[in-house]
Amino acid sequence: MSIHVASSTATTLKPPKRNSLKHIPGEEGWPFIGKTLETLADPKGFVERSAAKYGLVYRAHVFGETSITALGPEANQLLLFDQAKLFSSELGWGFVLGRLFPRGLMLRDFDEHRVHRRALSVAFKSEPMRSYFTELDRGIAARVAKWKKRPGEMPIYPAMKQLTLDLAATSFLGADIGPEVNEINRAFVDMVAASVAPIRTPLPGTQMARGVKGRKRIIAYFSEQIPIRRARGDGDDLFSQLCRATHEDGALLSEQDIIDHMSFLMMAAHDTLTSSLTSFVGELAAHPEWQQKLRREVSALGIATEEPTSLDHLNAMPLSEMAFKEALRLKPPVPSIPRRAVRDFSFKGFAIPAGTLMGVNPLFTHHMADIWPEPDSFDPMRFTDEAQRGRHRFAWVPFGGGAHMCLGLHFAYMQAKCFARHFLQNLQVSLPAGYTPSWQMWPIPKPRDGLRVMVKPV
Repeated sequence: MSIHVASSTATTLKPPKRNSLKHIPGEEGWPFIGKTLETLADPKGFVERSAAKYGLVYRAHVFGETSITALGPEANQLLLFDQAKLFSSELGWGFVLGRLFPRGLMLRDFDEHRVHRRALSVAFKSEPMRSYFTELDRGIAARVAKWKKRPGEMPIYPAMKQLTLDLAATSFLGADIGPEVNEINRAFVDMVAASVAPIRTPLPGTQMARGVKGRKRIIAYFSEQIPIRRARGDGDDLFSQLCRATHEDGALLSEQDIIDHMSFLMMAAHDTLTSSLTSFVGELAAHPEWQQKLRREVSALGIATEEPTSLDHLNAMPLSEMAFKEALRLKPPVPSIPRRAVRDFSFKGFAIPAGTLMGVNPLFTHHMADIWPEPDSFDPMRFTDEAQRGRHRFAWVPFGGGAHMCLGLHFAYMQAKCFARHFLQNLQVSLPAGYTPSWQMWPIPKPRDGLRVMVKPV
């Protein structure tokens, strides 16, 4: 990897002047709006066209600022692994998440991030995970049973969105949350939608105004509940775990830290998993041969439909995991990842000043033909041990990497394989005749029409 870090530390992190990036190939586009409209119209195509024209490091003026995009596994390793601590995640994501999900784990850097990640990790250890799994398994089984009673065409994305909302509420907040769950879920939906809304000011009637109102509701709920949960001193849900979590010196997390972390974790767990599970079901519907292979794997577990799933059962589902990984390759839930350089450095022979907004693009890397032959085809066999041997470890990055690697990735695998067990044991899924799904790929992949599928009992 060609990288050189300047010895001096920048004293300011204001975006650099445009002229300081002119040596990097690319174009600014129209005055003020730059290439923003072109990017929004076809984000995947825009990156691919830019790479074909300018190479794997290029500049573009998007969303009010000239930024540098670096593509491919080496670029992913540079920004995500970040051994030299060159890049701020907080200053990269701040524009998108700062107003509604401030001080979440992704909006903290370096030592502060390490301290908070260690405190939060207690909620993702084996015993809490077992507790979450019990509730997840029960909730997924109940929801699939409802789908089984209503065979025919259904839009799978909104159904999956409701499922992941319900699961996040029960495993993160506790099964006994009560009638407030719908109000809490609504607040989160509004916050997530507002985070990518084009109008960034909470003017009356805007999505941002609804998002800000939703955050106020979430703050009120958590503020009321934290002392109650601490007084109880029990509870296996993630929220109760965080209320008892401590830093290395034994001090409890502050109430504001818990509010910020819970808001961010519920958002991250819900929206990305909705996208990934929808993509997974869509691929199974489009590839009946793989659907049958996974169904045979589930049948080989030897458990009756009404029996609960165990973690041992999940360990016996390698094909399901490979198929889920391939769905994540085709449509990574976070298709682009921003960072901001905190020091001058150079990469691939290009000098890049401190303050520069940088981005990597997992979606592009996941479709590079020299790494993934026939990149648009669905082939879970790409994830056998043999196939992965020799592949760059940053060629597949749906969960990010380095210090900011998704804290809940094992939670996601657990949920996906539990879902596969119940779904495949109970239902067959196919695409309607003549139907081709259409997806928007940014900011989080989402089918434009909800992804119509046909379901019927096995």
